[in-house]
Amino acid sequence: MTYPRSKMLALLLNFIPGLGHFYWGRKIRAFLYPFFFFGGLFLGAIGAMIASEEELFLAAFIMGVILWCISMLDLIIVMLRDERRMEQRMYGDPALQGPVEASQERFFTLLLSFIPGLGHFQLGLMQRGLNFLILFFGLITMTVVITGITSEPVFLLFLGLIPIIWLYCMFDAAQLIHRKQAGEPLMDRSLLDEWESGRIEGRRSKVLATLLSAFPGAGQMYLGLQKRGLQMMILFIGSFYLIDVLRIPAFLFLLPVIWCFSFFDGLQQTSRYGILPMEDIPLVKWRGMSQHWLGVILVLLGVYYVGTEFIVPMIDRILPDFHIQYVLSQYLRPVLIAVMLIGGGIMLMNRTRSDRAM
Repeated sequence: MTYPRSKMLALLLNFIPGLGHFYWGRKIRAFLYPFFFFGGLFLGAIGAMIASEEELFLAAFIMGVILWCISMLDLIIVMLRDERRMEQRMYGDPALQGPVEASQERFFTLLLSFIPGLGHFQLGLMQRGLNFLILFFGLITMTVVITGITSEPVFLLFLGLIPIIWLYCMFDAAQLIHRKQAGEPLMDRSLLDEWESGRIEGRRSKVLATLLSAFPGAGQMYLGLQKRGLQMMILFIGSFYLIDVLRIPAFLFLLPVIWCFSFFDGLQQTSRYGILPMEDIPLVKWRGMSQHWLGVILVLLGVYYVGTEFIVPMIDRILPDFHIQYVLSQYLRPVLIAVMLIGGGIMLMNRTRSDRAM
């Protein structure tokens, strides 16, 4: 007995090339696509390390993107062919025509939604689809233009909002097609109208809170959790500053951890809003010795910044034979990082012992 497969699940699985083909039962394609995709990236990385040419890995990455697109298109063509064969087998059976048409409409709507807005156009929601289309491609265009004009790559961080918008558009299209097939009338409302309609007697929009949670702390502050949101925002932005000042790229792994924690905390707070009482519980309660140590850390960071950016370069110009800046960069920074790690570990162990004693 063969069970019906979900086309949407196959497309989502195929974000890892070959996995969607394996789910759909195409075993040869399921082997070839990941073999050439990951094999090409691996060979590109090895070649770049051996030849010290970063262009080799960039070329392998571009070829991998092209292969990924081919894999997705191939899977779509395979599913459309299987769908047509199923229609031919079911043709003439009135009891099966309705479910087949509903399945086709749902599939094509979600397929078109891979380009934000087109799925809404399929449902006849022109205004809503145009909002998603302009928001998606407008953000990409403005980010690239501003980055090119200012020559500041930091503006490329705004491209991190692109997958959030894309996922929201996909889920919105899936929800609307489900409501349409359930017999509910669909209203062509813009995103702003949708957010405003959710605000009842001054209540905040959960949709907007979810979108704002993509930036650490913003969603919490929008829901009225000012202390919690401000600490998350300071923690995230401050991590960029510390990594840049102390030049410790090994700590870059902390940034996605902080972002994920803040984002899912925002989702949790959004789900509680309007159902459970909201409490503005900060991540860290700065009282007593905590405030004292925070002040000491800020003073030390300020002294370190002034010394490395102003005093040390000035002394290095006056006494170039001593190479003070080189010595400090090679020895002082690793010592400071080691002291920070050891001191943080000792504080955590002392807190654990005090908690056990209580």
